[in-house]
Amino acid sequence: MTTDDLTLTVTGMAHGGDAVARHEGKAVFIPGAMSEETVRVTLVDERERFSRARLLEVLAPSQERVAPRCPHFGTCGGCQWQYMGYPAQLREKREIVRSLLERTGGQTEPDVREVVGMAEPWGYRNHVQLRRDDQGRIGYYAAKSHDVVPVDHCPLVHPLLDEMWGALDIDLPELQQIVLRAGLASGEQMLILQGRDEPPELSLELPISCLWQGQEGQVSVLAGDDCIHERLGSLQFRVSGPSFFQVNSEQAEVLIDVARRALALKPGERLLDAYCGVGAFMLSLGQEASQVIGIESSPWALDDAAVNAQAVDWRGDVALYEGDVAEVLSEQPMPCDAIVVDPPRSGLSREALESLVACGASRWVYVACDPASLARDVKRLAQAGYRLAHVQPVDLFPQTYHIESVALLVR
Repeated sequence: MTTDDLTLTVTGMAHGGDAVARHEGKAVFIPGAMSEETVRVTLVDERERFSRARLLEVLAPSQERVAPRCPHFGTCGGCQWQYMGYPAQLREKREIVRSLLERTGGQTEPDVREVVGMAEPWGYRNHVQLRRDDQGRIGYYAAKSHDVVPVDHCPLVHPLLDEMWGALDIDLPELQQIVLRAGLASGEQMLILQGRDEPPELSLELPISCLWQGQEGQVSVLAGDDCIHERLGSLQFRVSGPSFFQVNSEQAEVLIDVARRALALKPGERLLDAYCGVGAFMLSLGQEASQVIGIESSPWALDDAAVNAQAVDWRGDVALYEGDVAEVLSEQPMPCDAIVVDPPRSGLSREALESLVACGASRWVYVACDPASLARDVKRLAQAGYRLAHVQPVDLFPQTYHIESVALLVR
C-alpha cells in the first residue's frame, strides 16, 4: 500500500453505475465496488465537489458479490454490474430512482415500487450495435472510450443474435458499425451495415434480411426484407431497420402491462402518445379510446405505426403526425384525456413539456430510460400542476446500470 492509497467504505451506488464512498466530505466514485464493501482505492481525478477513484482491492466483500460470467467484463463497456448478484442489482436500481426523485425531483418519500426483474437475466437483447477495430475484429467500445474491445460472444444477447454474430465475416474497410436485430416471436433476423460509401455486394450464408445504411441515413435492402416483426402481448408489430424498438421484448410486455394498469384508460377517452415510435404503447393501451393520437419524428417508425394500426380492431380512430412534438402541437392543439410519453434518454425538452401540458390531460404515464431525466421532468410537471402518484421500475437491462421506469402523474 502506498501513502496515496485510501481505505473507504461504500455507502451506496450512483446513477451511472459507480459505487459511492465519502472522503474528507466529498463523494468518491468507485467503479467495480458494491454497497457496504470496504475497499482500497487510489484517487485518479479530484474535483472541487467529488473525486473519482480506481479500485485496487476489495478488503471486505459483499456477500452478494459474484464472479462475472463474461471473460471480457471489466474491459468491455457493454455492461457494468456483472459482479453484483441479481437481487442486489434490482435493489440498487430502486434506490437510485428513489434518491434521484428526492434530490432532483423535489419529491418527499416518493412511492417507488420494487423493480420488476427477470427470471433469467441473461440472453435477453434483441438488438445490439457492434464496432470493428483496425484489424477487422468485431466487438463493443471499451468503457468511456472509443477503443474497440474484440468480443466473439456476449452473454446478454439472445440466441438469434448470437447465431448471426458467430457467422459474421465481413471485409469492408468502409464499414463503421454493425447492427444485429431479431424478432424473438417471429424468429426473423436482420443485419444492418452502416458506412460512408455506396452499398456493397454481399453474399450471405444465413437466411436473414440485410440492410445498408449510409451516412445520411439512406437505407438500401441487400437481402430479404426491410423490416422484422415482433409480438408484444396479443399484438404483432412491424419494425423497420432504422426504427426504435425496446431491446428486451420480454420486459417490454411488462412495461406495456404496467402502463396500461397505471393509465386505466376509459371507453371514449382520447389518448395522446408523444414519441410513439412503431406504436407499441398507443396501440396496446388505446383500443378502448375514442381516438388515439401518435406523434413521431422518425418517418420509418411512423410508417411502421400506420401499418401496425391497420391490424388492430379499433373502436375509435387513429391520427398520426410526423415531426417534433413541440412543433406539431404548436401548429395543431390536441386536447386529450391521457398522455403517454416514452422520450429519448435526455427526456422532454422544455418546449415539448409545455406543449403537452397545454393538452389538458388528467393523467400522464411517463416511460423513462433515464431516472435523472425523469426526476427533472417530474419536478417541472409538479410546477405545472401534476402530482407524482407512483413509479414502477422495470429491469430491461440486467447486468447494467440502466433503469427503465413507468411513472404515473395525475393532475
